[in-house]
Amino acid sequence: MLASLRQDPYALETVWLSIITYDREVKQLMPLTQIGEFQLPNIVTPDSGPTHTGAALELLCSVVDKEVRLSSTQQKGDWMPLLFLMTDGKPSDIQLYNSMIPEVKKRHFASIVACAAGMHAQTDPLKLLTNQVFSLDTADSTTFKQFFKWVSDSIGIGNKSIGAVEDLVLPPPPEEVNIVI
Repeated sequence: MLASLRQDPYALETVWLSIITYDREVKQLMPLTQIGEFQLPNIVTPDSGPTHTGAALELLCSVVDKEVRLSSTQQKGDWMPLLFLMTDGKPSDIQLYNSMIPEVKKRHFASIVACAAGMHAQTDPLKLLTNQVFSLDTADSTTFKQFFKWVSDSIGIGNKSIGAVEDLVLPPPPEEVNIVI
């Protein structure tokens, strides 16, 4: 995904990425960083344990409030961010997860895309957050490559100023990515 975005002159001017990981711990591994300066950190995933999705959404809201610039009379604001949430399980902190859903929706995302990766990932909790839920039956490198190519192809579509009201429609995903209804 990074290589594809770095080859796109428009993306080089407009795309910023941030990474939040969540399992036993919830951490922002990378603050919002321009794609040309972005260095992918080493992401270590545990073999098992809780999936603190609610805590991740809580941190996400805090990060968006701090890092995304809103338009004012003194400055031009950022484009509406896109949120891609990936999970291989289900929220372990379901009460916090449910309480954070309306908070996330207040943050002016152009689109929220949820991806359930692997056979243990549950899609029902994701459907509470967004109607754009996709599943990857296999979490192999080829499937992830296709998913991230689709993500990178979709990023330019989110270029709407914060406060725009029309819904964002993403292009259809590759065949390796299943739409969850």
